[in-house]
Amino acid sequence: MERRPIAAFCSTVLFTVVVFSIAASSSSNANLSFNFYAASCPTAEFMVRNTVRSASSVDPTIPGKLLRLLFHDCFVEGCDASVLLKGNGAERNDPANTSLGGFSVIDSAKRMLEIFCPGTVSCADIVALAARDAVELALKQAGGPAIQIPTGRRDGKVSAASNVRPNIVDTSFSVDDMIKLFSSKGLSLDDLVTLSGAHTIGAAHCSAFSDRFQEDSNSKGRLKLIDTSLDSTYAEELMKQCSVAASPSVTVNNDPQTSFIFDNQYFQNLLAHKGLFQSDSVLLNDNRTRKQVGDFANDQVGFFESWAQSFLKLTSIEVKTGEEGEIRRSCSATNA
Repeated sequence: MERRPIAAFCSTVLFTVVVFSIAASSSSNANLSFNFYAASCPTAEFMVRNTVRSASSVDPTIPGKLLRLLFHDCFVEGCDASVLLKGNGAERNDPANTSLGGFSVIDSAKRMLEIFCPGTVSCADIVALAARDAVELALKQAGGPAIQIPTGRRDGKVSAASNVRPNIVDTSFSVDDMIKLFSSKGLSLDDLVTLSGAHTIGAAHCSAFSDRFQEDSNSKGRLKLIDTSLDSTYAEELMKQCSVAASPSVTVNNDPQTSFIFDNQYFQNLLAHKGLFQSDSVLLNDNRTRKQVGDFANDQVGFFESWAQSFLKLTSIEVKTGEEGEIRRSCSATNA
């Protein structure tokens, strides 16, 4: 979700969350189902999971990239793989999306599926499943839960860069800003805090939090902290990594403690005033969200349970089903 312009389980637990209990009011979502590809492509989920596992074993940053890709897809035009489309004026051309990664993983899974099940599995489902599997891989290191999600999404045909900015969380957002945006997507305040926990993995470019610092006029080439809500020791570490002379390509882990493990460390970081973005720190400073931050910081099991439900809602935002959209042959281009 990066923009500048979100006691471990002793064993893996399977959370089966029924979509109809959460999104029964949406006829579109009701067309999603578990084991949607049971007859048409029974190994679909296995192939996606295996592709994600292979990519992540080579590059440990892949889980964070795939999770962020899902957020940027679902918040713009719904979960319809519109973020994957290439072309002038497409979503990928907006500066908020130029640092997105994980596209090659989605493309690899799609190529495999087109060999064994041509014209059957949507890119939208691949994005959702890949993010689910990526988190599960990181969760297993913390003993966290696997999550079942329904499938049956179809791919959108519209992708416009002009739709990105109004629909993506800016790292300078206030709680009110985020509540307004999340509410427009059918997500609650609890979902907002829970899904912000995605920042327990992944990385961000220095520009995503540069407004928390400014160049020190008394010391050429040095930065100084201007956001006093940030822990001073942590701020010093950030200023070393993101100095005035730092390359624009430099990235910093969202979570300085357990950067490749999906756990509740993010919320512990917030309590220690070590939230990387302003949009992280405000969750601790607002009376509406502070208690949930503290609860999750002290209860990883509770966070995982909440994550399973909120993640399901995230992957069901404005999905296209039935006769809507299409099943793309290539994820980067519409069939037309």
